[in-house]
Amino acid sequence: MTQSVWGPAQQEMADLLGNHPDDVPGVVEQLRELQAILTRVPPLLGENPLCDFNKLYLTITEGVLERLYAGKFKDPAFLSRLDVEFAARYFDALRAWAGAGSSPRCPQVWTALFTRIPGPDCRPLPSACAGVNAHINFDLPFALVTTFDHLGRDPIDDSDQHHDYLEINEIFAESIPGLRRGYLEKWQLLIDMMNGCLDDWWQGEAIEYTRNVAWRNAQKLWGVRHDMAATDRERTSLDNTAAGVNKLLLSPLGAFLQ
Repeated sequence: MTQSVWGPAQQEMADLLGNHPDDVPGVVEQLRELQAILTRVPPLLGENPLCDFNKLYLTITEGVLERLYAGKFKDPAFLSRLDVEFAARYFDALRAWAGAGSSPRCPQVWTALFTRIPGPDCRPLPSACAGVNAHINFDLPFALVTTFDHLGRDPIDDSDQHHDYLEINEIFAESIPGLRRGYLEKWQLLIDMMNGCLDDWWQGEAIEYTRNVAWRNAQKLWGVRHDMAATDRERTSLDNTAAGVNKLLLSPLGAFLQ
């Protein structure tokens, strides 16, 4: 990529991505700064499709931070580390997309969304869903493996760590209605009101299912974590699958989500 990736916000983006948050407050602050920068990236500015995902991600992470402060998690060290590792993969993808330094190739699943930054127009809800798909279906399993490895624990069902992991689903459930309606136009809000809680319910179910799959994929990756060839094969497979979903979400067909 060239220096024009982020347009006049190039230096601000470079400065931001030069930071590596090491705690949840740091992640929240970096996501807030990123949101402000993204709204100044031409030509779409505030309608930049990455803004739609980053807004959602920021809201969920703020919810995580609130629960950490409130002592809601059984293993706060695990949840904090997971949040940092999870965010690092999003920021790494942005660095790779901009071709910063010796960054590796940007994953296909993120490329599918990043290529829409200069246009053409992409509907807000599918854009947000594409970012969620990339971050959960591709990034999350690897963030879990790195977190468990760092803490010297195993990804075991019904453990304190699994309990805290599932607790995040509650944050999504609380946040989804307001977030989703923020992506809708007035006539769509009318239809949404007629549907009652149906749309909120199925999107909550979709998030829960997707995060459960990510946990299972992390357990699979955990078993081959010392086999680099096997890990690379799994990485490629997960990237290809998630990228296929994003191409659909960002296609004209995906606009029906809106």
